[in-house]
Amino acid sequence: MLVRRQILKQLAGVVATQAVGGLIARRALAGNSATAVATLSPLSANVALLSGLGGNVVALSSADGLLVIDSGLAEHSPELLKTLAALPGGHNIRTVFNTHWHWDHTGGNDALRKAGAQIIAHENTRLWLGTEIIEEWENRTYPARPPQALPTDTFYYKSNQINFGNEVVEYGWLGQAHTDGDIYIYLRGQNVLVAGGVLSVGRYPVLDYCTGGWIGGMKDAARKLLDMSNEQTRIIPGTGPVQTRADLQAEHDMLAAMQLKVWGLMRKGMSAGEIIAAKPSADYDAKWGDPQQFIRNAYQGLYGHVTDYLGKEVV
Repeated sequence: MLVRRQILKQLAGVVATQAVGGLIARRALAGNSATAVATLSPLSANVALLSGLGGNVVALSSADGLLVIDSGLAEHSPELLKTLAALPGGHNIRTVFNTHWHWDHTGGNDALRKAGAQIIAHENTRLWLGTEIIEEWENRTYPARPPQALPTDTFYYKSNQINFGNEVVEYGWLGQAHTDGDIYIYLRGQNVLVAGGVLSVGRYPVLDYCTGGWIGGMKDAARKLLDMSNEQTRIIPGTGPVQTRADLQAEHDMLAAMQLKVWGLMRKGMSAGEIIAAKPSADYDAKWGDPQQFIRNAYQGLYGHVTDYLGKEVV
């Protein structure tokens, strides 16, 4: 096994050659700036999924007004407000959740705050939105968002719940996963579980190591979501169509396998480029797509947790 100084030497030698990966990431996190038209998909009599505005947006209607989960891209805020206004309670947007800080999920915060909503998120999401973020892997710097775009109510570790109309809305922290501020929102009465960026569809998950994400945490977050769901649970990913527990299980199993494979090759002294060339993800690429950015980010995130693994096996 490599000794610590050999691993740290490898880390020091890592050079970020991520222009192509940065382009992919910008598309994933920022979306298309062209004028969008929302697609509205009813999940029940009072729950709807809005897509096409950046990240997925979920709306829960009640006699008290509207609860909204995530807010899409800033440039699509007018379309978001127009679509929400057509829903029952849509002229009284009471509560908004942010599943994490990425702009395709928080861009409409300003508009929803102006409409009178409180915004609930993990404290780390509020901190990231309030500061400049240098995303090395994306080759991009995000400026701090204005105060009106920041969450108004935050929490840390404990799971929580609120009553909204006749619904009990459960939410809690998923740890360091996609970012370090990921949360789930579970409409248990509807059996709808919003997973945010922890569940990816049609591409490898984004492991945003610059803001606390890493592959081991993503695997653990997927396990937590699996434990609270069942075969009938409709799981809402960050983008893309509604998923099943089986889809979530497939991602968890891929993450567990890739964590072992990437760490095993790191122990041999391989760089990120050499690991990519070794094709450890060959069994998964048909389902998840181009693995290069995923492996680079997994590599960096594992280095951030290298002391957790020295002298023991990954579990």
